[in-house]
Amino acid sequence: MTLTLVANPSSGRGRVARLLPDIRAALAAEGIDVRIAVSRDAEDLRHTVRRARDAGDPRVIVCGGDGTLHLAAQELAGGDTALAIVPAGTGDDNARTLGIPRGDVVAATRLAATGPVSRIDLGRVVVADGTERVFLGVLSSGFDSLVNERANVMTWPNGNARYVVAILGELRTFRPVPYRALLDGRAVEGEAMLVAVGNGVSYGGGMRVCPDATPDDGMLDVTWLHGVSKATFLRVFPQVFSGSHTRSPHVSTTRAASIELDAPGQLAYADGERVGPLPATITVDPAALPVVRGVPGA
Repeated sequence: MTLTLVANPSSGRGRVARLLPDIRAALAAEGIDVRIAVSRDAEDLRHTVRRARDAGDPRVIVCGGDGTLHLAAQELAGGDTALAIVPAGTGDDNARTLGIPRGDVVAATRLAATGPVSRIDLGRVVVADGTERVFLGVLSSGFDSLVNERANVMTWPNGNARYVVAILGELRTFRPVPYRALLDGRAVEGEAMLVAVGNGVSYGGGMRVCPDATPDDGMLDVTWLHGVSKATFLRVFPQVFSGSHTRSPHVSTTRAASIELDAPGQLAYADGERVGPLPATITVDPAALPVVRGVPGA
């Protein structure tokens, strides 16, 4: 068997280049030849994935982080070529949701090459400027999207600590924002610190903002952190790492298949990537993407 492996050299601050020899060796041990395509930029990565899809490849292995998977999903949505993941990013939250081993490149590569394929849902978002994307994990707006804006331009620190530093920086100026939403036609209004829509569970390297989200239930989970003081926010928000924030009286959760979301001056981020300004229309595409899945909690 010959498979295509698409690698994003910028993921994990150069970690991908260090992993490629181990990935190639793990595939050879499974009797698999691999065509390795190291992408030059986002469009080159999408072109390579699209070419593998159009050639009828049963799966394409993507080595990178959540942003890399986000790009690949744009090309594989609605098709039959499966997304197989070797995580090598900063947060790797979609790998967490899908049970892909993190920190064990050999195990992840073996799973990517030979693991079972099943179909998952995708979220689909259209924002005010007409940009349309699908997403695997979490769409964020409000405080968390502004944290993403800040974290994406930071060069220090690495990993989860970058998001913590960005959170502390954003707290200095952030104020609750008036939101309006339609959740399957039901109107909701009120101030919020953030509103997150999850097809997957986490973002920011393990922040379980939508802890009960399941990527194959035909629904999207909505987490609404109401407007609170900074002191209360600092008590509630750290609970996102365990998912226990949903038990707070300041947090509301629900599920919907169709969401219209608006708030003045706010952005939508999906899979950690900037999509564009609100308002946004967010829907679920059931069973839209074949993926190689592992064991939850890997």
